[in-house]
Amino acid sequence: MKKLVILITTFLLLVRPSLASGLNNKFGIHLAQPHAEDLQSAARLVNSTGGDWGYVTLVIQENDRKKDKWQAVFDQLRQLHLIPIIRLATQADGDNWERPKKEGADDWVNFLDSLNWVVKNRYVILFNEPNHGSEWGGEVDAEDYAKVVLSFAKKLKEKNPDFFVMLAGLDASAPQGPPAYEDEEVFFKKMLIDSVSDSLPSVLAPSGRLEKSLRAVGNPSSSTPINIFNYVDGWASHSYPNPDFSGSPWDSGRGTIRTYQWELGLLKSLGVEKELPVFITETGWERQVQSSKFKVQSYLDENTVADYFRIVFENVWLPDERVVAVTPFIFNYQGQPFLDFSWQKLQSSDFYQQYYTVQSLEKIHGEPEQIEKGGINFSLPMNLVAQSNYQFDIKLKNDGQAIWDKDNSYSLTIVSDSEGKLEYLIDDLKDIRPFEEKELRFNFKTGKENKNNSLRFVLNKNGKKVLESNDWKFQILPLPNLKFELNLFPKLNDQGKDFEIQIFDKKENLIFQKKNLPAFAGQGSLDNIQNIVLGERYRVVVLKPYYLPRQNFIVFNQQENKIKFKPLAPLDFSLDGRLSSQDLISLIKHPFLFKLFFP
Repeated sequence: MKKLVILITTFLLLVRPSLASGLNNKFGIHLAQPHAEDLQSAARLVNSTGGDWGYVTLVIQENDRKKDKWQAVFDQLRQLHLIPIIRLATQADGDNWERPKKEGADDWVNFLDSLNWVVKNRYVILFNEPNHGSEWGGEVDAEDYAKVVLSFAKKLKEKNPDFFVMLAGLDASAPQGPPAYEDEEVFFKKMLIDSVSDSLPSVLAPSGRLEKSLRAVGNPSSSTPINIFNYVDGWASHSYPNPDFSGSPWDSGRGTIRTYQWELGLLKSLGVEKELPVFITETGWERQVQSSKFKVQSYLDENTVADYFRIVFENVWLPDERVVAVTPFIFNYQGQPFLDFSWQKLQSSDFYQQYYTVQSLEKIHGEPEQIEKGGINFSLPMNLVAQSNYQFDIKLKNDGQAIWDKDNSYSLTIVSDSEGKLEYLIDDLKDIRPFEEKELRFNFKTGKENKNNSLRFVLNKNGKKVLESNDWKFQILPLPNLKFELNLFPKLNDQGKDFEIQIFDKKENLIFQKKNLPAFAGQGSLDNIQNIVLGERYRVVVLKPYYLPRQNFIVFNQQENKIKFKPLAPLDFSLDGRLSSQDLISLIKHPFLFKLFFP
């Protein structure tokens, strides 16, 4: 038998699961419902004291597969930096949960795939404690569970390899009493053997009872053995401190807070060599414990429970590199049967001491991998001029999972293949969520003339490139000049030294102005005009004290630029740039202005 187990093991897929890159914050909590207030309080618990990106375990029932609802939940988790672990559930049928069917896998897979998940790893647990008959339609059935979860797991992984699949957490303290209960070891042996294909080489072909146990769950004609662990990435454990949810934090073995260690050992003994990271999705002490064995009541006060959590986090779960997340059961439950497990007090916004104790424990600033997709789009001119300042718009489109924000260490910079230092300023990124697009101001200063320039925009996180735009190729050309023609009605000699020229772009931004310009015989010039994009249309305004402004439009180019204004009329005696009753009052108060009406 030992040789057979070794040979079977050689057919198991031994690929390590994809874990979040970077640092990991193990702290988490199990929620009954994804209420907004509970999620906020959970974030304050698991992301405290230096921590970020803790975990929450949530349950989705098949009659609650509402995309809008759960996408909104995921979006709130994204904002709060909480990583979801999603446990699938059917729906209640009296005292039992309906038994899921293989045929229901497609609906689940399509629903889960329709959501924009919070992080790259899509953590999914396939149902709950199936070694309880009440969790499996009223009767324990390890063989059926193996068939169902193999179908689910395979379809999830085929749909998207980012699904991080885990089997249901089992009750390690359940007695052997089918059909209501089955011992975890017995249940798991049945399930594991049933998930191995009968397409083993003939030299290994067993007979009798063992042959029956090794029947295939998948396609019996396949030439490759099928094993559930080909599609499983992690191990969900319900490591409760038994007996009576009141065990010592120092206990070890099955039925303790170290149950997961016993479970991993069991897997190894059965030939499962795949290294499975552990997610303790249920654990915790009951503050009021009723023991049917001794028919007495014992009590764990809240300070004892809080201290137990401190001990086990500091001495067991945090030091163990196999443990990825711990989400104690349950954050807020306002009635039986789980009132005594609730971290939030009954009919109160306050919490038991365990909340504040765990909140105070030092945590790690997690860095889960998120899918980054999107675009950096722009329509920028090719012909700029030297020694000028420009303001352009850059569009950022987020099609990924992260929220692009300066506070999350995101920034937009530029890199160039051209020589010389680039002077620029780009708006800070602020709250650009998935599927949103935002315009950012890009202020750019040119230096000396250079006909060959190229740069691109880069979205960075923590100084590392996330996205990169196409190249922007442009020229920096000599500053243009402008000759203007005007006359002063009703003057015969159109001259002066107090003309002003203002130039406005297509967005009506004043981009250049110059005062005290001279003009003789109706002719003037403006040299070295900065901030111009050659080839674009501008509005040019001429002003002179006591005359109404005049304007015209021009497209600047590298060659000679000329513009002619209509006659300026002396009607702005109030110097407000428009004709109004104030002009007449000002004229009466200043009689010397009447000379403007004479040739």
